[in-house]
Amino acid sequence: MPQVATTVNPCVKTVEELRVIEISFYDHEYYAGKQLIATITHDDDLTQPWVVMVNDAEVHRAATLMLCHRYICWQYKRGTLPVQKEETPVATTGNEVMCEIATQCEQFGFELLDDGIYKDEQKLGSIGCTDGHWWVIRATSVHQQKVPCDSAFDAVWVLSMVELTQPSSKEMLDKPFEQLTADVALLRLK
Repeated sequence: MPQVATTVNPCVKTVEELRVIEISFYDHEYYAGKQLIATITHDDDLTQPWVVMVNDAEVHRAATLMLCHRYICWQYKRGTLPVQKEETPVATTGNEVMCEIATQCEQFGFELLDDGIYKDEQKLGSIGCTDGHWWVIRATSVHQQKVPCDSAFDAVWVLSMVELTQPSSKEMLDKPFEQLTADVALLRLK
């Protein structure tokens, strides 16, 4: 019997190296090692709601999740699945920014409210982060300009340097009525 030489095509990849992570019933991610290669998601199309996405672009649509799974496996095995670009670092979410601001305010003994940062019921200013750049706006600033800072700590520290010009409500309660201005007297009566 003649010997048949078999060659292995280096372009053919084994499907066993694929790992599927189910994010939810409608969202799945496919990894080859640590590299994301494709995702499957679901939309409201009546006939073909399951979608294979690579680089945030639709590359295949099918009626069932399993047909999308087979498509990814087949295309990956053949080496014809589009290459997923490297993921860019995730931008900081608003929750992460607010958590960092709250942590720093707590260290300085400040109170974080919806409209800004307060000490003894007097507004000091506001802090935020835009495109990874921290900034602070002092409440005493006439033009309400954003002052750049290096971190949330630096921004809160800048606010800690704000000199409180009005006495707190606790201090006002201890003063004789005659020493209070008309505006402060009205506040006291409320």
